[in-house]
Amino acid sequence: MFFLLAGPCVIEGEKMALDIAEKLVETTYRLGIPFVFKGSYRKANRSRLDSFTGIGDIEALGILAKVRKTFGIPVVTDIHAADEAAMAAEFVDILQIPAFLCRQTDLLVAAARTGRAVNIKKGQFLSPESMQFALQKVRDAGNDNVALTERGVTFGYQDLVVDYRGIPEMQKFGAPVILDITHSLQQPNQAAGVTGGRPDLIEPIARAGIAVGVDGLFMETHPEPSKAKSDGANMLPLDRMPQLLSRLCMIREAVNNL
Repeated sequence: MFFLLAGPCVIEGEKMALDIAEKLVETTYRLGIPFVFKGSYRKANRSRLDSFTGIGDIEALGILAKVRKTFGIPVVTDIHAADEAAMAAEFVDILQIPAFLCRQTDLLVAAARTGRAVNIKKGQFLSPESMQFALQKVRDAGNDNVALTERGVTFGYQDLVVDYRGIPEMQKFGAPVILDITHSLQQPNQAAGVTGGRPDLIEPIARAGIAVGVDGLFMETHPEPSKAKSDGANMLPLDRMPQLLSRLCMIREAVNNL
């Protein structure tokens, strides 16, 4: 069985986070899918200065901690600098390294030394083989609880593609490999300064990932993606998640029976 990392891109408020978590917990429990709730306490990588970045670090981390306690589930959040690692580790179970920062040695080492699990997102500019070095930095810092996440490869100036060969390549390193579906469907660097996306391709990308044998899926969801304060252009509407996950479970079962 695959596991799921899902939630809003960035924490917008307590009620929304709890409502999304409740729906996802109900669905994943029914389907028997291990679930990790994802939410960024701050969205540091934005196209424009006036873009929403968060409600405040400590307030947002407190909401993640409340989700964790309320539903008894692990939570994950991004960190952006080495001095954030210890702070975030007090509230969450997994520290995520953003794709653009996956080569930052001080950030990887700081995350590793907190003792929390570390999820490293593969840079859009890196080959799957290159991720062994990011992985090894975390292991050399004394932490073997680490996963890698595929999130697409830069294709031209304003698009990404998923190379599914990278999933088994990275699995050779002995770490779980996760497919970040929604970020793989981004269309960055748009002229308007707002990242676009192809949410209509969420299900095909997810189906292919399950068929290839990925260990986990990463999907961002929102009750109303058009109103999301970040990454709404490539999110899955929350009410569509149960049906999609049900179909993905059927695919995984078929693959396992081959």
